[in-house]
Amino acid sequence: MNPTTVGIIGLIALFLMIFSRMPVAFVMTIVGFVGFGTVINFDAALNLVAKDFFSVFGSQSLTVVPLFVLMGQIAFHSGISKRLFDSAYVFLGSQPGGLAMATIGACAGFAAICGSTNATAATMGAVTLPEMKRFNYKPELATGVVAAGGSLGILIPPSVIFIVYGVMTQQSIGELFMAGILPGVLLTVLFIVTIAVWCRVDPELGPAGPRTSIREKIASLSGIIETLILFVMVMGGLFAGIFTPTEAGAVGALGTLLLSLLKRQLTWKGFVESLMETTRISCMILLIVAGATVFGHFLAVTRIPFDIATWISSLTLPSWTVIILILLVYFVGGCFIDSLALIMLTVPIFYPVVLTLGFDPIWFGVVIVLITQIGVITPPVGVNVYVVSGVARDVPLQTIFKGVLPLLLALIIAVLILIPFPWIALWLPGLM
Repeated sequence: MNPTTVGIIGLIALFLMIFSRMPVAFVMTIVGFVGFGTVINFDAALNLVAKDFFSVFGSQSLTVVPLFVLMGQIAFHSGISKRLFDSAYVFLGSQPGGLAMATIGACAGFAAICGSTNATAATMGAVTLPEMKRFNYKPELATGVVAAGGSLGILIPPSVIFIVYGVMTQQSIGELFMAGILPGVLLTVLFIVTIAVWCRVDPELGPAGPRTSIREKIASLSGIIETLILFVMVMGGLFAGIFTPTEAGAVGALGTLLLSLLKRQLTWKGFVESLMETTRISCMILLIVAGATVFGHFLAVTRIPFDIATWISSLTLPSWTVIILILLVYFVGGCFIDSLALIMLTVPIFYPVVLTLGFDPIWFGVVIVLITQIGVITPPVGVNVYVVSGVARDVPLQTIFKGVLPLLLALIIAVLILIPFPWIALWLPGLM
């Protein structure tokens, strides 16, 4: 068989194994190993697996992943997420759907010190769902908002997916972080506007809470001070060129730990759980990256990515039409494959095409993160929906999926805005 045929068979086997619920990291490793061995030879494939796994787990660039994950875990166990929600609630809780809006605000704030969509959804679900239930919010609004708001964890920096995309494409992680800030703010606003309109149409979805005075609003700002300090310290240092993304992760993790200890809000049990969760999540991410690296090398020897890039470049279609077709692939793929795995699988294929068409790789990174955000809340995978279902065990899955539909519209609008107005993503990186 020629390499292209082997590559096509490998892709089919990959999707069949993923749909059978095998772990994505192992699927990509197995298919990559067998495919590379078939095209070249199995001695070379054994060397490839050993080399790729060693290079990924020993990568200096990827050491930033556990650092930012640890930062988010310590923030959760020290109560920073709870204080964020309390502050947002004081400002927005008196509006119809105000608790849901406060949840989105708290998700955005926690995303700024977390970097993971699953962790953001799980954390804010544990904090906000009991409050919304107490104020008689309908389950579809309460759970849908947490699932959609959690998706901000991979857009607002620091983002694990931006780190992986930057390592894969040799783009500046600092610039990618900066590029995610304004789109993150835009999406947060769109989520809040969607909730406001939704609750205006059906006031029983989210009853208004008690009014608060100006003095109470000012006093509540103390709940965002820690998050603001950490965000400014990490992103400000990156923006000013004081330290690298890896150093920023170390500064953020240490800063979160010191703030928690100074305020005596982190218990020994919470610290140990933070370390355990950081180890588990980081190993999962690095295994996916290593597996995708093996699979990427297999694709490279089949020349499928280059053939696709050549074929698309030869089409007489306008470049914007091609980019929309690529984004449709991400949209459909995100419904079936985990966002990180999807990006690891597809970037080697589409990145050369994007460069050939003359699009900015930083902008493309932001757009595909936005597209894959849609995948974390849509069936059948919808990982955030399953995370929220684990927190709200009394709410059926179909109710949560129903609740994310209006917010899915906000995500689509954000993508449609960012395509014709790339400066929204590129303005801040351009100032660096």
